[in-house]
Amino acid sequence: MTNRLADTLSPYLRAHAENPVDWYPWGPEAFAEAQRRDVPLLISIGYSTCHWCHVMARESFADPAIAALIDEGFVAVKVDREEHPDVDGAYMAAASAFTQSLGWPLTVFATPRGRAFYAGTYWPPEPRPPMPSFREVLAAVREAWTLRRAQAEESADAVSDALARATGSAPSDLPTAADLAAAATAIAHREDRVHGGFGGAPKFPVATALSFLQTPLVRREAPEAAAAAERALLAMVGSELRDRDGGFFRYATQRDWTVPHYERMLTDNAQLLDVALASGDDATAEGVVSFLRGSLRRECGGFGAAQDSESWIDGTRSEGGYYARTAQERAGLEPPEVDGKIITGWNGLAIGALSRAGARLGESTWIDAAAEAAESVLRANRAPDGRLVRTSLAGIPSSAAATASDLALLADGLFALALARGEVAWAVRARELLDQAIAGVAGDPLLSAQGIAGSPDHSDGDLPSDASAVAAAALTAWRLGAGERYREAASEIVRVHGAASVAQPFAHGSMLRAAAGLVDAPRQVVAVTSAPDGPLAVAARAADAEAVAVVSPAQARAFAEAGFELFEGKDAVPERVHDCRAFVCRLPVSDPAEVVATR
Repeated sequence: MTNRLADTLSPYLRAHAENPVDWYPWGPEAFAEAQRRDVPLLISIGYSTCHWCHVMARESFADPAIAALIDEGFVAVKVDREEHPDVDGAYMAAASAFTQSLGWPLTVFATPRGRAFYAGTYWPPEPRPPMPSFREVLAAVREAWTLRRAQAEESADAVSDALARATGSAPSDLPTAADLAAAATAIAHREDRVHGGFGGAPKFPVATALSFLQTPLVRREAPEAAAAAERALLAMVGSELRDRDGGFFRYATQRDWTVPHYERMLTDNAQLLDVALASGDDATAEGVVSFLRGSLRRECGGFGAAQDSESWIDGTRSEGGYYARTAQERAGLEPPEVDGKIITGWNGLAIGALSRAGARLGESTWIDAAAEAAESVLRANRAPDGRLVRTSLAGIPSSAAATASDLALLADGLFALALARGEVAWAVRARELLDQAIAGVAGDPLLSAQGIAGSPDHSDGDLPSDASAVAAAALTAWRLGAGERYREAASEIVRVHGAASVAQPFAHGSMLRAAAGLVDAPRQVVAVTSAPDGPLAVAARAADAEAVAVVSPAQARAFAEAGFELFEGKDAVPERVHDCRAFVCRLPVSDPAEVVATR
């Protein structure tokens, strides 16, 4: 058997390298082999910190008898969903035609052309009614392919065609302030008034929705909805969802935030850092930063994707056992492993959050950490032709192309870093990445080559969608004076997705946040001073504004010369704070007491 996974750059795939299953990584070789043998593809999708992925691996993929059934009847493909989000999205959408219980591990049976004709998630090795065993599923699918192939192919084509038809949306009017207030109120109606947060069990942080509820528009037009976000954060902070070291777990399995699912994601924690900062909860922000820097930060300076839920305790794999110990008890234990993949967009979220928090709270080491992460991503996550890729591991870039959200989230993070450090070079690089994202990034080339429909889902789940990420970064560029075309780009995106977002607000928090940014005139505060830690700078950084910059006269000129018109002419008289609303600036002030913190 050829071991094809050992040399991949995915910790998830490497963990399956010693399975008796004859795995292929995602790529044209697997499709070619399925077509040569004329057998279905078994596509198994997961990620390295997924608990039930570990369970299915131990129970089924490590079993020689089950492996023999797989190898005899299928070409088996392992996919890391974090490395190939387009592939995961396409097959998750297809799987919804066969099961309502979506999640990971995702197991998809597809024709040799890659079109799904059956799918499910976790199956046990033995029957556990109402769940059949994985052996029974394999036998039934193989029988269907052998005896009822035409029906299976017809089903696959019908699913693919339906997804292709569902991808288009007609532009509509931009949501109004009233529309957005109604959307916020609809989210608030889902609030759990007993335990805080939204919905029942399992209960997720939904940072994308919380961030929308924290916008100035919602605070003004729907204050009770904004208050629901504050209550949700307060409930999470005081619950088992938050670990002793300040990091947050993925979700709670119970409505009262107890019995967490113990994996800890970079995406959740980076976004919750911003949520805590917007709420004025400095202690929670400090705790999240401690987790990011202490647990997820890798030697290269970038941040790993997640920390596992499982660890070894007394020679046994334990889910959550490490996290149940006190700080003193943990000292003698090996902590759960961190998936060391440096994911471009996810690091962008962390770079932005650390930059904003560091600037607001006067923590220069946090900004330094953001800069080191940015340097790491821009250095390592790069293909030989210079294009950014999706991930790297130990400094080696993956072959998976960066997505539109990768480029946009990194761009937004670099804009925040530029403001925090007053260094225009970061903003220039951000603008270049954003222009690439706006121009359009092709999806997974193998999906396109096989004619497999991508996911029609543009919702914001645990992180912003491609469209939402691009809209948000475009708004940031516009607020810095990069040009009206960036506001137009954001408007075009929101026109396409705004109606669906207002109709289903809980699933579109990031898109609604972008829509709110188009309705409200931005506040931009620029302090031009030679004392970056002086009273004038401190007063400016405390201002409630979409863009806050503290720059020297030379730095202000550099921003203006690079095409960021917000800084135009502001170097003429130093030691002044300029308070602008939609680029219309009030008379500059030199007294820190005259810098208005609130809107």
